[in-house]
Amino acid sequence: MSRNKSREKKKRLGRKTKQNRRLPVFVTIRTKRKILWNNKSRNWRTDKIGYIGD
Repeated sequence: MSRNKSREKKKRLGRKTKQNRRLPVFVTIRTKRKILWNNKSRNWRTDKIGYIGD
């Protein structure tokens, strides 16, 4: 539950959530399709973040 998380833990989880987005289209266009996907993307079920600590 969110009320049981410390502020620091919420901040780290929020950052990981932001990193888990698809790549913007302008990046693909700007790099002439050399970069096609976000290599930091992560599936919530299979790829875990690791120890976040309280």
